[in-house]
Amino acid sequence: MTIHGYKLPMMSSLLVWGLLWEIVGQLDLTFFVPPLSEVLVTLFGLVQTPAFLRALSTTAYAFWVGVISAIVIGIPVGILMGKSRLLDELLLPWVNIFLSAPLTALVPVLMVLFGFGTKTIIITTALFAVWIIILNARAGVRNINRSLVEMSRSFGASPLDAFFKIYFWAALPEILGGVRIGVIRAVKGVIIGQLLISIVGFGALFELYSSNFLMAEFWAVLIVLFALAFTLSEFLAFLERKVAYYAASR
Repeated sequence: MTIHGYKLPMMSSLLVWGLLWEIVGQLDLTFFVPPLSEVLVTLFGLVQTPAFLRALSTTAYAFWVGVISAIVIGIPVGILMGKSRLLDELLLPWVNIFLSAPLTALVPVLMVLFGFGTKTIIITTALFAVWIIILNARAGVRNINRSLVEMSRSFGASPLDAFFKIYFWAALPEILGGVRIGVIRAVKGVIIGQLLISIVGFGALFELYSSNFLMAEFWAVLIVLFALAFTLSEFLAFLERKVAYYAASR
């Protein structure tokens, strides 16, 4: 952030918003917004409790299994769509529909099909993430310099060799961009799943604290969730920048 030509340290805007939050909380304008200092003290005590650690473990399991499933499915499907015009025409309308549709409306259908357990939460998480991964992998393949593909064919590369040694690496910047956005969407998916399907993990904590008007605890859990999502997003953005030279070489 830059003000009057002076570059402020990174995260300065968060400090400004944190100060504003503290002022509003101290003024006691609404019970819904306690002072930030109170939330941070509550957070420090909360993260050491067995209930929080169990919720973190449950949420992390559903999140990572869902994200890995979305990556394992989304990247190959996206690359194949970018390679094959027929497959692209068959799948692209459905991918766009599910990407733009309110997936929360599908949760009751998933509950009927798969029950009320962790499996349904994992499927919900994967559905939130997989579509944007597919689209970005497809876009990466479609941007590949065709001379790379022709070169691989002239050297006798098999379709499998071309898939892993040409298409995947040349499309890697777009793939990482899709994974980064997919991870952010997966955070929404896992929490929605834990709130609507089975009240476990962070969803159970949100339900408990909001129903009992324990707002300091509610905001503390929310800060943890935001911090985890932000950290993952920044790490993937860092990887994305590291492989950006692939885009130039195309």
